[in-house]
Amino acid sequence: MSLLYPSLHFRYLSKLYIKNLLAILLGLSFAYAVIDYFQFAQHLDVASNYKILYIFYKWEEALGTLYPLATVFALIMTKLALVKNNTMGALHAFGYNKKRLLLPLFTVASVTYAIFLILQTTEFAYAQDKAGALVKNELDVYDVNDIFFKYDDTFVYIKTLDPIKKIIEDITIFKVEGHQVRYTINAPKAEFDGTKWHAKDATIKTHIYENNILQRYKVEHKDNIETLEGYKPKIIESLYEGKSLNTLDAYQSWILLGKQGLDTDTIRAIFYDKVVVPLFALALLVILFFKLPFHARMVNLGAVIAFSMAITFSSWGLLYGLSLLSSNSILIPELTAILPVVLLWIYAIYVYFTDEKTIS
Repeated sequence: MSLLYPSLHFRYLSKLYIKNLLAILLGLSFAYAVIDYFQFAQHLDVASNYKILYIFYKWEEALGTLYPLATVFALIMTKLALVKNNTMGALHAFGYNKKRLLLPLFTVASVTYAIFLILQTTEFAYAQDKAGALVKNELDVYDVNDIFFKYDDTFVYIKTLDPIKKIIEDITIFKVEGHQVRYTINAPKAEFDGTKWHAKDATIKTHIYENNILQRYKVEHKDNIETLEGYKPKIIESLYEGKSLNTLDAYQSWILLGKQGLDTDTIRAIFYDKVVVPLFALALLVILFFKLPFHARMVNLGAVIAFSMAITFSSWGLLYGLSLLSSNSILIPELTAILPVVLLWIYAIYVYFTDEKTIS
């Protein structure tokens, strides 16, 4: 078997798993989007085409939220279908062990995780914000007003930020030492070049003190001042307006806030929620594949489905609840995201290497 020409059993199991995965993922996501639409339909004071757009955005949001569940549910459906039809027993009779049978399913689930991880670096990550803007009838309202934050050893006030045009209207930078303002930089306009902002026609007012008493100002004018390096418009908007971040911007925000000596718990929680938490589904896939019965005579179909879904929902619900605690800075995100997933993976690896002793 090679990567380009997989074996017959690999192709067969992969195809069956993909069909189940698509059916479950599309079914769950469309149901989520339609239910949400009817819940907020009375608040959507927009044209019909925007209502369709709202359903599309909610569908995108549902895909990003529910795909870990769908990968596990598809495994349960695939495994039980094989067992019920005695296909699993036949595969064992031909000499295929559990590890070989797991490989095609795990490969498809891993590729699914990789696809959504890539999507989370694109506009796909902002579907929730776009849907929210439609509910508030603010689809064409992009400006963010009155932002105040720390940058290096200065403080920054932004009157208006247009994240689409990547323009700031009226920016003021303060340098404060103790209880004294050392200087201010004010510019009526700033533009983003992809890495940093250029404050145009800036006025620098330096405060001159004698015996800790302000005596006079020194005023200078600069055509251009470079500032806020690394602060993309979307990062500023997301950090200070509570908007979504894609994984790349979340990681960059983590680095930026860390350099400023500011709290990064919320940003780390966002990053882990997109990158680390979905890995629980791959661990559950391994555990359930080995633990679910391999023979039709051993299957109480209703009990097996109920137990498997209970385990899946419990794991997902626990991680979701823990993520809320970390996003509110009650617990550090490493305890709420990384630790549970690592523990689950430790058990999954243990099952993988020890559960091959029996076929049942």
